[in-house]
Amino acid sequence: MNFITIDFETGMYSRESAVSVGLVKYSDGKAADTFYSLIRPPKLYIRPDFTELHGLTVDDVKDAPKFIDLWDSKIKSFIGDFPLAAHNAPFDAGVLWAVLECYNLEIPPLNYFCTRTLACRAWPGQESYSLTSLAENFGIVYNAHNALDDAYTCGKLVLMAAEKFRGKNINDLLSAAEMEMNILE
Repeated sequence: MNFITIDFETGMYSRESAVSVGLVKYSDGKAADTFYSLIRPPKLYIRPDFTELHGLTVDDVKDAPKFIDLWDSKIKSFIGDFPLAAHNAPFDAGVLWAVLECYNLEIPPLNYFCTRTLACRAWPGQESYSLTSLAENFGIVYNAHNALDDAYTCGKLVLMAAEKFRGKNINDLLSAAEMEMNILE
């Protein structure tokens, strides 16, 4: 069970406004490594309602590295050839695509899947499939909207679903859940 969970927090509705990223690498079904960084967005602005959600302010990110400074040296090498998992993956994949495009960086063909969709397949009938609601339902205590904590929680859901579906690897898990891998390109 090898995969990486990823979560972004943004400063505005525009996807390239990433202000933090959290990644957790799972090797053989265990959290093996992490990467977290604040990010200085291209436009140095964070909506007040977004600050209320994730707690990050312009002062927090004004001296942070830009995404372009993190991609090749940190994030891309951290991901390697592992598939990505994210809760509401279209959002996080969209943020990744947008920041790569914003800085004219090559968009690699990364495989990813959505843990929200996986949760819908694994545990039908939940009142809500938000990460916060699922964590509460399963007794997972975490700091919501902290990119690294969100990534950890997402990974716990993958492992729980793998146990439920008896998936020995990501391909088995997705097959049992009747899901397909998506490709960022």
